[in-house]
Amino acid sequence: MADPLPERPEPPIRIAISECLLGREVRYDGSASRSSFPHSLLDGLFEYQGICPEVGIGMSVPRKPIRLVADRVEAVHEPAQDYAPALTDFGVSTARRISDVAGYVFMKNSPSCGLYKVKVYPEDGGMPRRGGRGVHAAAVVEALPDLPVEENGRLNDPVLRENFVTRVFAFAHWHACFGTDYATSGRLSASGLLAFHSRYKYLLMAHSVPHYQQTGRLLSDLKGDLVAKAGEYRRALMAGLSKPASPGGHANVMSHLQGYLKKRIGAESRREIAELIAAYQRGEQPLMAPLALLGHHLRRYPDEYVLQQTYLDPHPGFPGMRRWL
Repeated sequence: MADPLPERPEPPIRIAISECLLGREVRYDGSASRSSFPHSLLDGLFEYQGICPEVGIGMSVPRKPIRLVADRVEAVHEPAQDYAPALTDFGVSTARRISDVAGYVFMKNSPSCGLYKVKVYPEDGGMPRRGGRGVHAAAVVEALPDLPVEENGRLNDPVLRENFVTRVFAFAHWHACFGTDYATSGRLSASGLLAFHSRYKYLLMAHSVPHYQQTGRLLSDLKGDLVAKAGEYRRALMAGLSKPASPGGHANVMSHLQGYLKKRIGAESRREIAELIAAYQRGEQPLMAPLALLGHHLRRYPDEYVLQQTYLDPHPGFPGMRRWL
């Protein structure tokens, strides 16, 4: 029997993004940063909602650059004013305004928007350390901890790019199934949550076996506060998917999927699949090779449960994104 879930959304999927990455001249020096975002590699996937927190709190263009100094945000050579409270408040209000987006791409190195390794200067001067997070980005992530987020620079890495897109599609599908606020939408049900997990279990297994096991335990008893358990489930799902799938993770899942064919295909075909999976795990074949062969046999001998697995098509409309991995 088919599950009651709506289909996964197709591109373009709405995400938020640092506005300078769209080519808008909102940076401190009046420039933009479009060239630092891999637009061509993501063409057609996303609909963008541009956000510039510095302009959002009333800073001019151009303006003096700002930097993190301990727990403050100061304009260079103007330590009297701390912009951190305003940027934090703007991040909190932004989180409320973007409840319908399925991801957020932040500008790297920015004291307002950087996610990782932002320079933090000591109060008494000296060399900065690279261990901070932009104040606006920190407020958004704290308010929306399950939202898929990434920095623009890291999206040039094909593994991290594929991982971000996979998470965005999963989050968008959650929205489609249960609403942007599942606690009040009235669309959450135990059967729907189980059906959702049934589609995502192998994808999650490829990314993180511990999170796969955690969600299985969680869903084994859905009595009581379903909204709270749905929240726990979504946190575990998105946390697990945030870990890029390893060759071992892919090989584990493909071996499980091969098990659905063991009584339907001959020994030679089973051996061919197993050898391709092993060759992929050794780095001798791309992921495309065993996936394509598995897909061929699964189409010949369809199993409804297996064919609904998002693992086999994690970003519908862009199936080629992962084929080189």
